[in-house]
Amino acid sequence: MMSHIKIISILTIILTACLLACSGKKESHQEESTTIDSEEWDELDSFHFVMAESFHPFIDSGNLVPAKENAAAMEELAAKWANAPLPAKVNNDHVKKLLIKLKQSTTNFKTMLPDAPDEVLGDSLSTLHDLFHGIQESWYKNEDHHEH
Repeated sequence: MMSHIKIISILTIILTACLLACSGKKESHQEESTTIDSEEWDELDSFHFVMAESFHPFIDSGNLVPAKENAAAMEELAAKWANAPLPAKVNNDHVKKLLIKLKQSTTNFKTMLPDAPDEVLGDSLSTLHDLFHGIQESWYKNEDHHEH
């Protein structure tokens, strides 16, 4: 039963990533598409899903297997998120810097997988989680904050 849930989760992530890639291409053809007006932030939701699937097993029981399995998906979603137009309420230098840092940190996490000890991977995953929450906090708490 658990493996079916995991397979469905992975397929959902892949489908979401494909949909985001297609919608991102449409946006890229518009000039000055660096801001979108929206009450939803699909990239945040997509990354949150994978982060939750990766981080909670680690924080709850020290299990890094899901994070290792999701490393490539986190890297891909963070890269797409960093390059996507930002909703107006978070279109500021602070959020842009956090997204770039998240993108770099997910790449670093994936790169260190083969050789790093679990303690180092756990610290890196915790850093990713904290970066994500910094972006999420900007979205939920800084409604009208455009410059930091």
